[in-house]
Amino acid sequence: MDTLNCMSVFAKVVELGSFAAAAERLGVARSVVSKQVVALEERLGVRLINRTTRTLHLTEAGAAYLERCNAILAEVESLESSLGALAESPRGLLRVSAPVSFAISHLGPVLAGYRRQFPEVGVELAVNDRQVDIVEEGYDLALRIARKLESSLVGRRLATARMVLCAAPDYLARRGTPQRLEDLAGHDCIGYTYWGSGDDWQLDDAAGRAVTVRVKPTLRVNNGDVIRAAALEGEGVIFQPSFLVGDDLRAGRLVELLPGYQPLEIGIYAVYPHRKYLSAKVRTFVDYLVERFAQVRF
Repeated sequence: MDTLNCMSVFAKVVELGSFAAAAERLGVARSVVSKQVVALEERLGVRLINRTTRTLHLTEAGAAYLERCNAILAEVESLESSLGALAESPRGLLRVSAPVSFAISHLGPVLAGYRRQFPEVGVELAVNDRQVDIVEEGYDLALRIARKLESSLVGRRLATARMVLCAAPDYLARRGTPQRLEDLAGHDCIGYTYWGSGDDWQLDDAAGRAVTVRVKPTLRVNNGDVIRAAALEGEGVIFQPSFLVGDDLRAGRLVELLPGYQPLEIGIYAVYPHRKYLSAKVRTFVDYLVERFAQVRF
């Protein structure tokens, strides 16, 4: 028994003063209306309406129940209207998770620009290099940097970056410049704790074949900004994304190594749990990210 539907039918019968009129308004047979009111009475264990062949009258219980019914139905209608508004108009709190280094380097201006365009949306950004569980931890979406995404999530590619093997000029002056991938095994390297392949660094050779070298990090860190800072101080060789070290490479503060190898491409994605019934705040934020990052060189 659909209690809410029965309540709605009961209220419509009382409003229009007859079962036949209610049936016509609702577009169902009179017998359907009658059965739903009877089912409601049986569930409650009281008579709600006294019927005659020509008229109907609310019982005392029916009058009390009608008052509560109308309040509940009005609340449901209000709730549905407000949820519909959320789907159509961006508003409310948007909870976003993003990697620390990417957020620091690129998200401040993006969030400010989005808020100017959609002022009724408040944004709560959590920066964390740990891969969060979007559903379990209550995020609307997350930014992920990966070669591929887990199949349980819906992802939209925002941009492409590349993993860059590089070091500072003073480190290379002291230790020499590696000429082959295998040479990295004898160099000081700075490892990233959350790198999926651990201490195995992978590139593609000139023929496009994947080649891997196992490095021995003298320093291992769980944050890209710290890794970059250590590399700039001459601590060792790093393997980090171009969105983090691109400016340093262009300025000569870091030098890209082994140019004969093709850098590993990675995607920057906006991910969310599902595509159906996507809220306006998520949809507009993802669209805004796509537009902004299409103009950025990583």
